[in-house]
This record gives sequence, C-alpha cells and structure tokens, in this order.
Amino acid sequence: MDSRLHAHPSLVSRLMRGAALTGGSFVLAQGMRFASNLILARLLFPDAFGLMALVTMILFGLTMLSDAGVQQSIMQNARGDDRDFLDTAFTLNAARGVILWVLTFALAWPVALLYDAPELAYVLPVCGVSLLLAGLAPTRVFTSERHIRLGRIMVVQLASQAAGIFVMIAFAWATGSYWAMVWGTVSAAVVKLALEWTVISGQPNRLRWESDAARDLLRFGGWIMMSSGFGFLLAQGDRAILGYFFSLAELGLYNIAWFLAAFPVLLMQALTEKMIIPAYRESFAASDEHNSAKLRRIRYMLTAGVMSMLAVMALLGPKLISLLYDDRYQMAGAMIVLISCAQMLPLVSATYQHAALARGESRRFFMLTAFRAVTQSALFLAGFLYFGLPGALAGQALAAVLVYPAVVRLARHTGVWDRTHDLAFMGGALCLITLSLWVHQDILVALQ
Repeated sequence: MDSRLHAHPSLVSRLMRGAALTGGSFVLAQGMRFASNLILARLLFPDAFGLMALVTMILFGLTMLSDAGVQQSIMQNARGDDRDFLDTAFTLNAARGVILWVLTFALAWPVALLYDAPELAYVLPVCGVSLLLAGLAPTRVFTSERHIRLGRIMVVQLASQAAGIFVMIAFAWATGSYWAMVWGTVSAAVVKLALEWTVISGQPNRLRWESDAARDLLRFGGWIMMSSGFGFLLAQGDRAILGYFFSLAELGLYNIAWFLAAFPVLLMQALTEKMIIPAYRESFAASDEHNSAKLRRIRYMLTAGVMSMLAVMALLGPKLISLLYDDRYQMAGAMIVLISCAQMLPLVSATYQHAALARGESRRFFMLTAFRAVTQSALFLAGFLYFGLPGALAGQALAAVLVYPAVVRLARHTGVWDRTHDLAFMGGALCLITLSLWVHQDILVALQ
C-alpha cells in the first residue's frame, strides 16, 4: 500500500490543528493587546503611542535588515533536525542579537534628530535589549514550527505578552509616562526567553560553528537577508514615511488605526508563516495532488475569512473608535476605513511567495519582495506628497495591482497559482472598497 495514503490525514490534521492553535492564540494575543491599548489610551497621551510606533519601526527594521533566514532555513533545510546544524544556527543568531543591540546605541541620536523626537535617544537602546534577548532564543522553537507542533510556542507567546502588558499598565498607572511602554517591551522579552528555554521541549543549544552548516545557512539566508530588508519597507515603510511628516500625536493615531484595521492581515501572516511553508514543503516533497487540493481549499478559506474581517473594519471601524476611545482619538476612525481598504487587494496573493521559500528558491523570493517593496513605498510616498494620507493608502493599493503580474509569474513557476481564486476575490475586494468609501465619504473628507 502506498505510504502516501497515510500521509494525507497526517499533514491535513496537523495543518488544521496548527491553524486552530495559531488562530486562537493570535486572537487572544490581539485581544489582550487591544484591551491594554484601551487602558493605556486613558492613562497616556497619543504622543506616547507615536513614540513607541517609531521605536517599533526602528527595531523591526534592524531585525529585518539583518535577518539571515535562520528560521526559514531550519523549516526548509533537510538538516533542519540535525544538532550541529541547529547549534550553528543558534550561534549565528546569538552573534546577530549582540550586533543589533550595539547598533541601537549607534542609531539613537541620529534617528532622534531625523524624527525630531529627543526621547528616542534614550528609549531606543533600552528597548534594544529585546533584540539581544531574541538572538538567544533556542532553535527548538524553530524545529517545533518545522513540524507544526505549535502548542507550547503559543503558550510562551501569550504568557510573555501578558507579562509585558501587566508591567506596562502598572507603570502607566503609577507614572503616566511613555516609559511604561518601554519597560513593558523589555519585560515581555525577558519572560519570553526564559519560557522558551524551560517550557519548549528539545535539545539545548551550545555555541558551535560547523562550516558546512554555516555555508548552507548563509547561502540560503543571503537572499533572505536582502528580502527582509525590502520586507521592512513592506511592513513598516508607511510609518517610516509618516513619522517624518506627522507629529508624534498624529502618528500615534495612525498606529492605533493600523493596529485595529490590520488585525485580519496580521492573522493571515501568522498563519502563513507558521503553516504554509512546512505545508508546501511536505506537499512538494511527496508530489501529492491530494494534499495540494487541500492546500488550495485552505487558501480559499483563509482569504474569505480575512477579507470578511477587513470589510467589517472598513464599514464599522469609525463606530468602534467612537464607542471605545475618547475625543482625542476620533480621527483614527477615518484612518481605519482607508487602511482596511488598502489591505484588500494585496491579500489576494498573500501566500504565493511562501511557496518559493518552501522550494528553497530564496533568490526568486527576494526579487519579488524587492519589486513589491520599491513599488509600494514609491507610490505611498508620491500619494502622500500630492494627496495626503488618502493618496498614500490609495498608492499602496495600486501597488498591489501593478505587482500582481510578477506574483503570478512566481506562482506559476511553483505550481500554486489559482486563477479562479484570484479573480473572484479581486472582484469582491473592489466591490467592498467602493462600498466602504461611499458609506464613509463624509468623514474621509477631513483627512484630505
């Protein structure tokens, strides 16, 4: 009997269990973050949210620009369970963490001057401790993700987030200062590292450098590193640009609106990063049409679910802001509408790039990511300069249309393109965007 017949339910059941764990923990995590956001909004001013948006953007940028693809290499490489390979990966990550922390000291004053935010000079190096601690994470985290064993990883993430939130609220209540967010960030990183070493099962790591393993990691990771640099523009380019033009208060409002509007897209990213790469890897390795069909159905469910949530935020987001926030934050309601609409078209092709990583084709992944990032950032900046925030977010949506042919080319190369899926959801996205803008045209005028 063909052994692949027994592989079908194994992969599908792990995918469904992984989806339930990832989705459930993500909703809980965002729920905790949302609740803390509401509490902190009453204890702090919008400027504090703007300052931490800049800090997060810079830390995220340093992380992405130095990403050597260790996590993706472990999930994709045939030696992903080999101890020497994993210890070399751990050594590479630890060195990276030290370098990144040092860089936060070097960048503190320049970015404080660039964004006219003197507080950054002191806050950035303190928050940079979280990068140092992240570099010391054991590779058992990545091997668990490789095999879609996600239960304990989710426990660690939720527990560390809860600890950080507790510290934030306690300090905010006691001091009313933005330092509450700083110490909460560091506390979450400390708790996360401690739990990763104690709760997640697996062999402990040691410092080791095996030449063959390092060569494999750096060969695959070289393209990932360049991809991640452009990935920073995709994920944080809007705040990098707006931080230069907006005041801290305005950036704080945008960040709150983005957090609420982008929740569905962040859920999609969490699911694809934890599940799609290993799922595609196993499906490709087995050349299994049955599993491929299952993956296509999962994509339909993911896209439909996330687009529905974006539609809810685009239509009801302003009412949510009016209900939950005081008058200082009401402008975020109009921002939610535009951000939600801008996310709909990019959503349609959101998982195709991960198929390239599953095949080990990091060079193709880099080329597409670079094209997307440059196109999106250029149109976002041009749109803002000519038409303000509405023009910037319209440029972001237009970029998804211009990049789509390149996405299709990659998807066809890896054999995962689904024309019916894309046409159906693009049509739905355009209808939802039109409806949302029409319903809220009165409040959108204030942003122009």
